[in-house]
Amino acid sequence: MDFRQDFIRFAVEKQVLRFGDFKTKAGRLSPYFFNAGLFNDGASLNTLAEFYAKAILASGIVFDQLFGPAYKGIPLVAAVAVALARAGHNRPFSFNRKEAKDHGEGGILIGAPLQGQVLIVDDVISAGTSVRESVTLIRSSAATPCGVVIALDRQERGSGDLSAVQEVARDYGLPVLAVADLDDLMTFLRQRPEFKQNEAAVARYRQEYGVARQVNS
Repeated sequence: MDFRQDFIRFAVEKQVLRFGDFKTKAGRLSPYFFNAGLFNDGASLNTLAEFYAKAILASGIVFDQLFGPAYKGIPLVAAVAVALARAGHNRPFSFNRKEAKDHGEGGILIGAPLQGQVLIVDDVISAGTSVRESVTLIRSSAATPCGVVIALDRQERGSGDLSAVQEVARDYGLPVLAVADLDDLMTFLRQRPEFKQNEAAVARYRQEYGVARQVNS
């Protein structure tokens, strides 16, 4: 069974993925909206983490540790670490705080010390700010960022010809894994007659703003 299609179905059922008219940060009128913050109960977070774990393991990426950037990456990285451990891949994890703490354990890093190949766990990539900050923090700890995993890749152009995901891959030389992408969403919509109107709207939007599927090296 295709976990990517299962994930799209799950996101729609939880109304994390919705259809309509939504204005993006870039000022575009998008026919769909994805808000991972709405996976906001224990059962939903557990299922979400299982999808992340499946995507990570299916990719074959080699990693020693997980890192979640504040703030949305914090619950995600903990949940994904648990899901991976249940699947027989127990790895340490850590996350950062926005401001350094000058008492107690101090610093900005919480959890396991950063070392080895570190996989960054986040919800989406928009401007790429959290990835940039994460890469800087990981490298400053003499560890190596080895990739980024997100929930959904919109495969949408940013200010130039590349998407935010493609820009991250280009700028940092990192593979970006996504549980699902716009190709998967289009497949989901095509297979369901009740979403025919939404399929047409998303297809038009993609024609105007879309990019080709990201190919990771």
